[in-house]
Amino acid sequence: MARRPSLDLPGYLQHVIIRGNNRQVIFVAEDDYLFYLELLSEAVSKYRCSIHAWVLMTNHVHLLMIPTEEGAIGKVIQSVGRRYVQYFNYCYKRTATLWEGRYKSTIVDTERYALTCYRYIEMNPIRAGMHAYPEDYRWSSYQYNALGLDDNLVTPHPAYLCIGR
Repeated sequence: MARRPSLDLPGYLQHVIIRGNNRQVIFVAEDDYLFYLELLSEAVSKYRCSIHAWVLMTNHVHLLMIPTEEGAIGKVIQSVGRRYVQYFNYCYKRTATLWEGRYKSTIVDTERYALTCYRYIEMNPIRAGMHAYPEDYRWSSYQYNALGLDDNLVTPHPAYLCIGR
């Protein structure tokens, strides 16, 4: 039986989730997070996607993004995933897959839902008990969206811009 294609509609905001296989750790050291973000930045530029919110958890990734072309999200995830797995397997002297199947995506169809997704993504480390305050977690777009720190990966979404400072 053929697998169903993931949603990847150009121009539509989508919440994308990528999980480690068996929910195992996919980021061990600071260099892992930095390399993943570097790969992600290259891929979204190459495949013309906008990222509005993101978080890298120890065993999964959340992205709030808009592709400009059909198939762009899949190309971003595939590009980053392949290169990151090679890096991770080499660094940690392991083999086999790192990812748990395909990425999951959900269309975000209202401004209210978009803001809910922003909050859900950027508060993920707090809900997981990793930190008490979102500003203490370095690996999310909260640093940019709430604190105004530089992040070349993030493009503000119009719904987010409407809430003001």
